[in-house]
Amino acid sequence: MCNGEGEYLCRNSQCICQCDEEFPQCNCPVTDIQIMENTLAGMTESCATAYKDFENSDEFKSFLKRLPSTHFLPVSSVHQLWGDDWDLQARYRLLQSSMEAHKLKMQRTARKLFGLSIRCHHNPNHQMPRERSVMQWLNRVQSFLYCNENGFWGTFLESQRTCVCHTGANLCQRPIPCIIGGNNSCAMCSLANISLCGSCNKGFKLYRGRCEPQNVDSERSEQFISFETDLDFQDLELKYLLQKMDSRLYVHTTFISNEIRLDTFFDPRWRKRMSLTLKSNKNRMDYLHMVIGLSMKICQMRNSSIEPMFFVYINPFSGSHSEGWNMPFGEHGYPRWERVRLQNTQCYNWTLLLGNRWKTFFETVHIYLRSRAKLPTTLRNETAQGPVDLSDPAKRQIYIKISDVQVYGYSLRFNADLLRSAVQQVNQSYTQGTQFYSSSSVMLLLLDIRDRINRLAPPEAPGKPQLDLFSCMLKHRLKLNNSEVIRVNHALDMYNTEILKQSDHLTAKLC
Repeated sequence: MCNGEGEYLCRNSQCICQCDEEFPQCNCPVTDIQIMENTLAGMTESCATAYKDFENSDEFKSFLKRLPSTHFLPVSSVHQLWGDDWDLQARYRLLQSSMEAHKLKMQRTARKLFGLSIRCHHNPNHQMPRERSVMQWLNRVQSFLYCNENGFWGTFLESQRTCVCHTGANLCQRPIPCIIGGNNSCAMCSLANISLCGSCNKGFKLYRGRCEPQNVDSERSEQFISFETDLDFQDLELKYLLQKMDSRLYVHTTFISNEIRLDTFFDPRWRKRMSLTLKSNKNRMDYLHMVIGLSMKICQMRNSSIEPMFFVYINPFSGSHSEGWNMPFGEHGYPRWERVRLQNTQCYNWTLLLGNRWKTFFETVHIYLRSRAKLPTTLRNETAQGPVDLSDPAKRQIYIKISDVQVYGYSLRFNADLLRSAVQQVNQSYTQGTQFYSSSSVMLLLLDIRDRINRLAPPEAPGKPQLDLFSCMLKHRLKLNNSEVIRVNHALDMYNTEILKQSDHLTAKLC
């Protein structure tokens, strides 16, 4: 039973070989394990072969040939064409069924392998091949289109519109076609250089292979940012609408917090953070957003020993947390939170009314909860990180619950392409050293926009400069780098002081 390498012993209905010192692996079926590992390696090669056969199939090759090469194909367009090709879909279903069969065989073999090696001194190490998702196939199609040149192969990165060549040198990349679409996208790619625009949409002109808005000098500031809005209410009207939670003032944001769950009691003795964000750079790129109020519903236990305190930070145009400012409640005339108790409950409506005077731009609202607590001695030194225990009368009085966190405000139409074109004109004239008063109308427009944006900054202590929100907008909504932001502001300052002979208002850097 042990091939002379040990003593066969049975205890409690389990029999094994007690190996001699010269044969420590007498219980390990090395030959059987080797056969299993070779089988798994062969199955892995079969999976790679199946993928290669799919790429070499007539259906896949025909699909690649039919793809348009006159303009750039984003992954969404490739996906639509992929789903519309019935022959390719039939061949892809065959691949999926084949891969599913391979997967089941490999799982059964792997279970047998680990069962055989249970009494061995080492565990088998085998990595199961990952099945390619549809998204991976779509990216592979893009790689075939744009990263398959000079006999070299690479992987296409759509976010950067470039190839990562497997050879290291950038030899695999083909010319990436231009993007066809509306607004400042190309209407058609150039026949001489497919990477550049050949023609533009209505209202845009061709300039060095790019499409730029026409007659930017004659545009008024309202066509860059629509500062005027239909929601032109007086503060008393706004207060009434906020109390009624009028849907016209709702701004639909995304609630984010790793420390608080809405409508769930929690221990507030340690700092808690929650955020309300818009993600305008992805979802609503044609709008800037104003906040005119906040509201929260907070419920506490009867005879609560907790006094909630909220601190609010505003990110005006996205960016990191350090690029936000703190609402100075009660300072320099700034409003405070107002609390109204709901009837027959231990809940309160907390409302912050900024109104027309203190309204401001926002992209993300960070709300911090720091509570003042009059706690029994036995509770003061606890970490407040454990589970909520509502059955303990001594602890129950400290718990609170937050729900219905809402931002009130409205959105302003924002023409980023038109404004970017005006800013680029100023930037180019500054870089080239040309006389900046040759485009005086653009300078006046940008000065007006800068003044109207910075006018909505929070109040500062007497003698302190106002926060520079305009630079934050240039950086985060127009995607200008720091040196470009500095050049634009310097050009505007020079025009303001040297041509208009006006005193320059100092601002404090925020972004």
